[in-house]
Amino acid sequence: MPTQLAELTAPGRTTVMGILNVTADSFSDGGRYLDPEAALNHARELVAAGADIIDVGAESTRPGATRVPADVEAKRVAEVVGLLRAESIRTSVDTMRAATALAAAEAGVDMINDVSGGLADPDMYRVMAQTGLPVCLMHWRADAFGDASGTADHGGDVVRDVREELARLVESAADAGVAPSQITVDPGLGFAKTPEENWALLHALPELVAGEYPVLVGASRKRFLTAIRAERGLDHTPIDADPATAAVTALAAQAGAWCVRVHEVAVSRDAVDVAAAWGRGRG
Repeated sequence: MPTQLAELTAPGRTTVMGILNVTADSFSDGGRYLDPEAALNHARELVAAGADIIDVGAESTRPGATRVPADVEAKRVAEVVGLLRAESIRTSVDTMRAATALAAAEAGVDMINDVSGGLADPDMYRVMAQTGLPVCLMHWRADAFGDASGTADHGGDVVRDVREELARLVESAADAGVAPSQITVDPGLGFAKTPEENWALLHALPELVAGEYPVLVGASRKRFLTAIRAERGLDHTPIDADPATAAVTALAAQAGAWCVRVHEVAVSRDAVDVAAAWGRGRG
């Protein structure tokens, strides 16, 4: 039986998804985990630090990135997912290609996470339905899905645009046979959005969370967070944004986000635990 979304939902708190990039050019850790054994060891570290799910991606969407050949992406992902599956580590696959999603499913992945919301590959919704797995549909308005650079026209109201587009994506997935109970959504922070639009979406997170579908927040190490330190004249590499990421995690968890997707797991796991204890009024 396929994994059910409830199995990936942490009881009483926000789920923590740890990022595992098996790519050569990711913006903060490109090339570090290309070797399957290195990827496995890093996944173990993320789980030990408190990750509930490991999100395996073999194609970068950083600004300026170029697409990886489909066969290379599928091979990298399937190999790593298989290794993690053998150790009973929950996984998701970060891909815009239906063939890669299917290869990951065959290797034992628990979730399909498509940053294009299913729009980059005409076969993606069909494969999502075929696998029966939980899926995450992200908002990304683009003429061509390659890298996250640039901005898009959101009609003057990015929150409304994101809500309406996510509703359309969900409808398309459901029409293709994806069970609504298996769908989560992601507002797509940093994807063709200005810093102001990213902050507007975070400000509106309680409104997004109040919708019908669980919400995943992926703000980790994004440029609009590194800008916080840059404005104070401090070092502002992607890794320097980990404290700001943890702050977003705490606020997102308090707002009711289903999941946060992060590079540095330990501080974000602390943040969701604090938010949970705060909400309960006890530890």
